[in-house]
Amino acid sequence: MQKGKVFFNIIIIIVTIALISVAGYAIYYYISRKAALSDAETAVEEFENEIIVVAVEDENINQNEGGTENIETPKQNPTSSTNRRTTTTYRGYNLIGTIQIPKTKVKAPIVDTISPSSISAAVAFLYGPDNTNKTLNQVGNTVLVAHNYRNGTFFSNNKKLAIGDKIYITDQSGQKIEYTIYKSYTTTETDFDYATRNTDGKREISLSTCTTDPTKRLVIWAKES
Repeated sequence: MQKGKVFFNIIIIIVTIALISVAGYAIYYYISRKAALSDAETAVEEFENEIIVVAVEDENINQNEGGTENIETPKQNPTSSTNRRTTTTYRGYNLIGTIQIPKTKVKAPIVDTISPSSISAAVAFLYGPDNTNKTLNQVGNTVLVAHNYRNGTFFSNNKKLAIGDKIYITDQSGQKIEYTIYKSYTTTETDFDYATRNTDGKREISLSTCTTDPTKRLVIWAKES
């Protein structure tokens, strides 16, 4: 009888520890996800604010250089393009633009460096028509990668995206381009044909992320709307 009671108490302790662990993981999961989303959205806001500042500065410079002749010139739209590039950084990496995916509620910075730490904090530029300057929204195909954290951040919910869904990319000049998804599939980790494909002189992007199988990649193609 005593042994049975001891065994029962041990089971209770094990179950209690398990419940505490699950609760702790759930809390950590929630807090880390909120922190990641908050940091990413703050970076996007700072980037957009700098675009506006640069646009206003360029407008003032143009007006001053042109004298009174340019007084009636329409104001430049800060969200279209500026004469200069922004120089915002994010966690030590050059921030070259932002990505917004309304369907999955993603709003994240895009950095110019691929590394374990960079793609744990942002979306990263992997390949594009301008690999030297790593410029977004260029004619051709630009590949963007991010982690699949399975927690709703970055590309975690890319599997929910469908043909016709929209993706918005804003570059360093302030140009914001709408892309429409037209293809989604799973491929191997060594496949890179999708990156070097011919876009027939059009702007396109490819989003790449891991699946539950680490040897596979979910790839999404989208073209300028």
